[in-house]
Parts: sequence; C-alpha cells; structure tokens
Amino acid sequence: MQPLNLPTFEFSIKEIDGKKMIFDTIRKKMVALTPEEWVRQNFLSYLIECKDFPASLMAVETKVNINGLAQRADIVSYNKQRKPVFVVECKAPHIKITNQVFDQVARYNIMLKTRLICVTNGMNHYCALLNQDGRQYNFLEDIPSYKQL
Repeated sequence: MQPLNLPTFEFSIKEIDGKKMIFDTIRKKMVALTPEEWVRQNFLSYLIECKDFPASLMAVETKVNINGLAQRADIVSYNKQRKPVFVVECKAPHIKITNQVFDQVARYNIMLKTRLICVTNGMNHYCALLNQDGRQYNFLEDIPSYKQL
C-alpha cells in the first residue's frame, strides 16, 4: 500500500479468497484493505500510539443518522463517560480534501456534538475546534493528544 504522511506501523495483512484484508484492532476482525481502510487503520494507530488515545474508547464506522439517512463516521473517540469528543473522516490518499469533505464530518458532528473534528487522506490532516454553537471551526496546527481534549 501507499506510504502515508504518518509514522510507520505494523499490521496484520492477509489475502483471503483473493482479497487483501487487514485486521482492525478496534472492530476485532479482518476487513477489506481498500485505500480508505489503509488510511483509517494508519490514522487509528497514530492516534493510539502517538497521541495516547485509549483504544478502548475508540469506535470505527459509528452509525450516525442525518435527516433520516444512516451514515457512518469513520473514527469516533469518547471520553470516560462515553461521550463523543473527537470525530475523524478518512478518505483515500488520492481524494483531495475540500470544503465539502470537511463539511461532511461537520454534518456527522451535528449528531455527535464533539468540539474537535478532523479530516485526513493519509497525506494531509486537518483538525479543527468548533466554537460553542458548533457552527464555526478554527483550524489547529497539530492534532491534540487525548489528554489535551
């Protein structure tokens, strides 16, 4: 898979029935290794290994209902009270991060109500803190550690 703008991590990758699969330590199962999944697994490892996010407080592909449509947030981190505190939208490395992509995670956040949102394609990572009413966000220079949330 393509090298990303993240530290290098070790993964369990296997070919099953002719398809490359990667083990997701959060979902505890093998999943199809698509370019987007590659970004998701690397970014999860980055948050856990480098930013001290507890794996036990992370969720992958969390269901979010928006105007009656079931959608999925790629990564959601929770606090110890199980309240969402951080949501991440992952895209494949070839997908350009645009305002529409950032607005997608902001829409998920209407239901999740976190103060911190992030978008990554594995090459570029954009993290923002929402103001109190959740309508405007200010971009951060770096992704904060879990303790900084």
